[in-house]
Amino acid sequence: MTDAIATFPDPETVLSRLPALVVGHRGAARLSVDGEITSLKFNEAARALADEAHLVCNLPLITRKLRLNVGQTAASFDLLELFAFVRPARFTLPTIFGLAQSLSLAHPPTSNPIDDVAILGTLARCLLADLSADTYRWHKGVAATAMAMARSGWPWGPVVLGALGPRAERSGGLAAWQGLPEWEDGAPPPPPSDHSVSEDEASQRLASLLGDGSEARPAQAQYSRSATHAFHPRAAQNAPNLALAEAGTGTGKTLGYIAPASLWAQKNGGPVWLSTYTKALQRQIDQELARLYPDPKERAAKTVIRKGRENYACLLNVEEAARISFAGAAGTRDAVLMGLVLRWLSHTRDGDMVGGDFPSWLGGYFGRARLGALTDHRGECLYSACAHYRRCFIERVVRKTRRAELVVANHALVMTQAASRKGDPDLPRRLVFDEGHHVFDAADSAFSAHLSGAEGAELRRWLRGRETATKGRARGLLSRVEDLLTDDDVAMDHLRDALEAARLLPGPGWLGRLTTDSPRGPYEQFLGHIRAQIFSRVSDARGPHGLECGTESPSPDLLKAADLLARAMTALSQPLTALAKRLIALLDEEADSLDSASRGRLDATARALSLRSDMVRAWGTMLADLKHTRDPAFVDWFALDRMDGREVDAGLYRHWLDPTKPFADTVLEPAHGVLVTSATLLDQRTAMEDEDWSRAETRVGASHLVLPAKRFSLSSPFDYAANTRILVVNDLRKGDVAQLAAAYRALFLAANGGALGLFTAIARLRAVHDKIMGPLEQAGLPLYAQHIDPIETGTLVDMFRAEEQACLLGTDAVRDGVDVPGSSLRLIVFDRVPWPRPTLLHKARRAAFGGALYDDMLTRLKLSQAFGRLVRRASDRGIFVLLDAQTPSRLLSAFPDGPIPERVGLAKAIDMTRDFFNTAPSPENPER
Repeated sequence: MTDAIATFPDPETVLSRLPALVVGHRGAARLSVDGEITSLKFNEAARALADEAHLVCNLPLITRKLRLNVGQTAASFDLLELFAFVRPARFTLPTIFGLAQSLSLAHPPTSNPIDDVAILGTLARCLLADLSADTYRWHKGVAATAMAMARSGWPWGPVVLGALGPRAERSGGLAAWQGLPEWEDGAPPPPPSDHSVSEDEASQRLASLLGDGSEARPAQAQYSRSATHAFHPRAAQNAPNLALAEAGTGTGKTLGYIAPASLWAQKNGGPVWLSTYTKALQRQIDQELARLYPDPKERAAKTVIRKGRENYACLLNVEEAARISFAGAAGTRDAVLMGLVLRWLSHTRDGDMVGGDFPSWLGGYFGRARLGALTDHRGECLYSACAHYRRCFIERVVRKTRRAELVVANHALVMTQAASRKGDPDLPRRLVFDEGHHVFDAADSAFSAHLSGAEGAELRRWLRGRETATKGRARGLLSRVEDLLTDDDVAMDHLRDALEAARLLPGPGWLGRLTTDSPRGPYEQFLGHIRAQIFSRVSDARGPHGLECGTESPSPDLLKAADLLARAMTALSQPLTALAKRLIALLDEEADSLDSASRGRLDATARALSLRSDMVRAWGTMLADLKHTRDPAFVDWFALDRMDGREVDAGLYRHWLDPTKPFADTVLEPAHGVLVTSATLLDQRTAMEDEDWSRAETRVGASHLVLPAKRFSLSSPFDYAANTRILVVNDLRKGDVAQLAAAYRALFLAANGGALGLFTAIARLRAVHDKIMGPLEQAGLPLYAQHIDPIETGTLVDMFRAEEQACLLGTDAVRDGVDVPGSSLRLIVFDRVPWPRPTLLHKARRAAFGGALYDDMLTRLKLSQAFGRLVRRASDRGIFVLLDAQTPSRLLSAFPDGPIPERVGLAKAIDMTRDFFNTAPSPENPER
């Protein structure tokens, strides 16, 4: 132990000698050790930060503003790192206001650097006082972790040890995973009963959830009654009770379907799965479930947030990363990351590192790849062979799921499970798909096949493990199952054959060889011919974006390479299939001697092998089909993926022309009752003309079922005519980024912030951001941006929500994931009509689903979804602006009845925006 650590310095002494620095939107402020506050320009702040350690908040965001790398600064004392250590697994916005709010300190959400810098010391003292208090709640492992982080050079380490005082001398290890509770297996639950839920029962449950004195919402009650169709006994095999429900914003559909779903689960002793497309809605449903289960312990027992395995911390990965980091081989920042992870690990609710209680903003500190390496995103789980199996987060969640009443999941997981576990009686039979307008896209992703370099390399890693000297755990299939198969020569032979055949997959360095025309083996050679054919057939290969071409009339060399690769795929799929069958046979042959853990491990490995064998066979079929007439059920194409002009992948891609067909086969038909709901399920033009649901049914797979769906639609209760305006700006030159940026700047200023800027292209977002950042900063309007700020999108939205004058720029993920009621979102500006991207896949679907009418439908749905972000409660007011003079009038039916879209010049739009927000609302529609 070094002298600096052994002396445990007095925290107040350290803080009194530490200057503080805040970098705002217009400049910076520095608080000296003498208590003098001075304003600094950005270049002066950069020099100060590089020359001397400072007390700061959110160093990655500061360095981006100052155009520095974190390595160019002195060892700073970042308050967010201290918060993550002192209050693990607790939420805070990664801002000074967020910290103050979390610590119950008064501080305005929108402030200036001079005011902000004065509170940094108070925030630090408050956190350090937590550590020294007798009532401190997060004491598990605190001293040992602080000691290890201090030894590794974490600036806060000695200060934390000083705040802990005598407790810093207490013994304790770093193995946070050892303190986690173990899960226990129980008897399999019996199958659920088939009691129906009546409309009256649903109404009574809804009233109970809302409580006495709640506002009467007839539409919500009607919605809940109609949703009971999905909770009646099924009348025939492969004929689920399917309900399609469009419920306008403000209807209250979440509680509307929780009411009958919870009743069915309780009456029948089986789970209902509530599936969403976005993490934001998952969080919202989780919060709403507190109404149903006010007791946190009961809620924890009867509800589960269920995600894919790759979302949860892998304890084996964490252990190995911690060992490497604290051994001093990985550097100070790795040790800091692992210290904060270990603190979180001891106090997390469920181990979810993606959208759970893990501080998502730490990705900006340490990189998404480092955090991702702590999860099992490559399917390398050892199952019962892992030393941490009995404490594993995902295994615990899986077991809780079997006994839960309500399971909050996502579309991708539901579809992937259904495809991989077809025929499994434990699959959910009662489902609610919220954000149902995304079912088509989720199915498109879940049921596609990609024979690409990245996919092939990933399969090779899964089979053969790490083949280079790089850091990290990447155990191959042999190390994961060898102990189970040692006495079975047949299984070991199949395994060896599979590992040998996997040598033909893309190996380490494949991308570099591909881009330098030096491929190795049949797989890489096939990719090389794809790349050559794309370059020969596209009209312009320049630019930063990916390229694609059709598979028709492939070159002779490409067909020859495809034949060679098809034979290699057969050589790989055969031993994979044989090994999977042998593992299943072992489950039967050794039924008397296998313990439950070994059975589960064999079963999981057999399923994983079968999935990958099916994928390899699909690749072989795709290769063989290059010589034949294309199957009309699929769309095939060659693609070269690029990121900012740099090649990242290439391959042959196959998607279903209608992905709702496999969705209906694997998810809907086996189910007993399904509710698909959304605020934008219907195309408004179609709905206005003849209430034709056929397109909505096509988008969610209902048209593939034997029995028709029950359909109902409820309008939004909001007074859009009084509280919103829709403007189409008609005098901007298309393609002129300077004019586009000027429009965003002027409109954001006219609304005094509270603005969301949506873009159909990341390049335009970045260009506009660079041009408007300065003027908005001068006006005191914070500007945040997806794809630019080193902060996860959900956290950016949280920051935007907290500051009424903030502005946020984003693309599709922001449009779909924003739920900001109140005046924090009062203006939406869309850069242009969000037409579908003219890809080969879209071209095929356009031809199959109605031509230009299909384009119009998709575009109207996107406009409707974007407008729906503007008004989230009855008192909200706002303006929606579309900066595209070429907007066809037929698309304007996407917007709700009431406000009449107006085509105006930019100057008029600015005046109308300013006047709208400067005019008091009528008494019937009071502002918040």
